[in-house]
Amino acid sequence: MKAIIPVAGVGTRLRPHTFSHPKVLLNVAGKPIIGHIMDKLIDAGIDEAIVIVGYLGDMVEDWLLKNYTIKFTFVSQTELLGLAHAIWMCKPYVIDNEPLFIILGDTIFDVDLQPVLQSPFSTLGVKEVDDPRRFGVAVTTDEGKILKLVEKPDTLVSNLAIVGLYFLQQSGSLFASIDHLISNNIKTKGEYQLTDALELMIEGGEPFTTFPVHGWYDCGKPETLLSTNEILLKDNISTKAYPGCIINDPVFIADNAILENSIIGPYTTIGEKAVINNVIIRNSIIGYNARVGHIMLDHSIVGNNAFITGSSQEINIGDYSEIRVG
Repeated sequence: MKAIIPVAGVGTRLRPHTFSHPKVLLNVAGKPIIGHIMDKLIDAGIDEAIVIVGYLGDMVEDWLLKNYTIKFTFVSQTELLGLAHAIWMCKPYVIDNEPLFIILGDTIFDVDLQPVLQSPFSTLGVKEVDDPRRFGVAVTTDEGKILKLVEKPDTLVSNLAIVGLYFLQQSGSLFASIDHLISNNIKTKGEYQLTDALELMIEGGEPFTTFPVHGWYDCGKPETLLSTNEILLKDNISTKAYPGCIINDPVFIADNAILENSIIGPYTTIGEKAVINNVIIRNSIIGYNARVGHIMLDHSIVGNNAFITGSSQEINIGDYSEIRVG
């Protein structure tokens, strides 16, 4: 089985971290976002991946080739014209009408993919959301058959958001639909949308179903990156002792990180070769080679090779006093 993974986005909402690193290589719960995705795909039997790269794509290529042994093909999308256009660029590397699994590169998920990849029909991962206007949505029958797809609806037609997991039985009909969009310059909100291509397939009579994705974790903004870090760390227990430190699980601490006289956790990731001393850190992500000292951090992201330090305070106050230090 072959997977297509688009990772060409710039990740503007995660700046300044994405000025020097592609979004999919940001650390969450001890590994890059794309590492969580690849582990799930390989566990499900995927043995080949077409990765659509763009901004800082050489860093993505280097990391994947260093850490995984499956077959990779890298396709460069130099002009961001939409998800359908990105998928369309993979056409030369796909055998006619072979099945495909497409997963968005910023989607960490918790779902068993093996029954999905054995489905006799094309099927899309969906999740109920409160505000579907930011998503493509699926309108379905009570049995889960898709009647139509709508990209980012202005009015409520369904609350089943398409969450970036697509299993397609017939890749040929997918590429034919995208060809139609591009040759006729059919865009939604200024881009060639994959949702529109899938809707053409449905209108042409191809049956589509849905499968539920209860564990779907967004990594597109600092606050959602931190909340995903918290969710993925929920079962992580640290077994190593550090001099003068208190570890409040769950945490992830890289084996070669150095910690002294600190309180770490809960829900904190400490990257490789980080040096941490005299701090209190919770609900945060600390990048590799970062140096953090004499400070308290909460809901913070410290990038790779960053340096941050604070200063101790001296206070002399009497009984019944109350001081809040920001």
